[in-house]
Amino acid sequence: MQIIDPRSGEPLTADTGTTDAPAPDAEQAAVRPEDVIIELNAGNIQQVLEASMKVPVLMGCYSPANAASNTLLTVLDKVVVEYAGAFLLAKLDIDANPEIGGQLGVQSVPDVKLVSQGGLVDGFQGALPEKEVREWLNRYFPAPGEAPPSPEEQAEEALNAGDTAAARDIYQTLMGQYPEYYPYQVAFARVLVAEGRTNEAREVIDNLPPEERDAVPARGVRASIEFSEQAPSADEIAALGERTDSEAQYQRALRQIADGHYDTGLEALLTLMKQDRAYNDDAARKTLLQVFDALGADHPLTVAYRRKLFAMLY
Repeated sequence: MQIIDPRSGEPLTADTGTTDAPAPDAEQAAVRPEDVIIELNAGNIQQVLEASMKVPVLMGCYSPANAASNTLLTVLDKVVVEYAGAFLLAKLDIDANPEIGGQLGVQSVPDVKLVSQGGLVDGFQGALPEKEVREWLNRYFPAPGEAPPSPEEQAEEALNAGDTAAARDIYQTLMGQYPEYYPYQVAFARVLVAEGRTNEAREVIDNLPPEERDAVPARGVRASIEFSEQAPSADEIAALGERTDSEAQYQRALRQIADGHYDTGLEALLTLMKQDRAYNDDAARKTLLQVFDALGADHPLTVAYRRKLFAMLY
C-alpha cells in the first residue's frame, strides 16, 4: 500500500504492490475521504508510522459493535476531510486486530491517539462531541477556514434567531448520541426555558447527577427558570416601545436575565441602581442579590458584579 500526502500528491511511503486509489492531483482543491482515511492493520502499520514522520496521523481505535465508537468515527470521518490533509486518519478495528490494540495500550474504545514523527503526541478516550473534538484538534492544527458550523453552533444560531424548535431538535439528537454528555441536557433545558416550558426545564436539571446539577451552567438555567416566572413576556417588552423610565429599564433587565443574557441584565440592573436607587424600594439592588444567589457564589458573573456593587455602595 502506498500512502499519499494529500497536500502535495507525493508518496509518503514506498508502494508495496497492492492496488490503491490513484494519488490526488496536486492541483485538486478538495480532499477526498480516500485521500486521508486509512484502515489500519498488521500489513500497513509500519507504513503508517513511517508516514507520520512527514504528516501527523490520528489513530482512531474502535470496535464495530460499540455504539460510542461508531458515533465518534462519524465525527472523525467528517473533520479529517475538512482539515484538508493536515493529518491522516488511521482507523483500527481492535476486534480484528487485538495484537495491535494491545501494543498501542488500548484498554477501552473509542480511543484516539495522535502520532507524529513515529511517537505518541497526545490522545483522548471516549466519544467526545464534535465541538470538543474540534477544540482538541485545534491545539495542534490550524482550524479549517471554511468548516461548516457544528451542531452546537447551529443550535445556538437557531436559538438566537428565535427558532427554538430547531434548537430543540438538534439538542435532542445530540442527547441521543451522547447520553452521558450532560452539557447537552443543560442546553436543552435552556431551550425549554426559552419556550416557556419551565416545569420541563426544571425537571431536566433536577435529574442531572449532583455534580452537574450544582455546576455553574445548570445553576444559570435555574436562574433563568426563576426569573422567567416573574419576567414580562416578549409581547409585554415590545409594548414598552421606546420607554426609558425606571420601570421599563427594570422590566427589560428581568427579561434579559430570564433569557439567559445574565451579563446584559446584571449591567442593566446596576445602571438602574446608579440612576434611581429608590425605584420600587431599591428593587434593582435586591434583584441583583437574587441573581447572585441563583447563579451561586462562585459563578464568574456573581464574583464580577459583587465587586461592582461593592464599589458603588462603598
